[in-house]
Amino acid sequence: MLAESGITFSGVKGMRLISAFPLLVFVLAAFNMVFWSDGLALDNQVFSTVMTSGALLVLTVADSLILLALFVLFIEILKSTGASGTTILDHILSTGVFILALVEFLLVPEAGNSTFLMLVIMCLMDVVAGYSVTIRTARRDVSVGH
Repeated sequence: MLAESGITFSGVKGMRLISAFPLLVFVLAAFNMVFWSDGLALDNQVFSTVMTSGALLVLTVADSLILLALFVLFIEILKSTGASGTTILDHILSTGVFILALVEFLLVPEAGNSTFLMLVIMCLMDVVAGYSVTIRTARRDVSVGH
């Protein structure tokens, strides 16, 4: 079926297929790895420094995951601005990632915390922003064509 649609796993078309893969799934996988590893917890300190104001800045594993997710969300929004054949596939896969994250948040006790809730909301923002940008871009392309 993929070969009939012109999407293959080699060359440039293969790279387009890889670019359609939602990157937020890697952040969710990192979150799950924290819970399935020994000795690593969300409140473990990753970095700390004393700021010029004298305040102590402490970065935890949870904070690092949120920062990584924000960066990845930015990349996902940039990906949604491109008009390619894999845009719809990217939206479908992003929707699937959001649904799986939401189910995990609701059913898995280890995922029932504020850090994972923020990750789920970022997955939702990825879906909504992706569809919104694509619709707005399509409207602009239609009005230019008039």
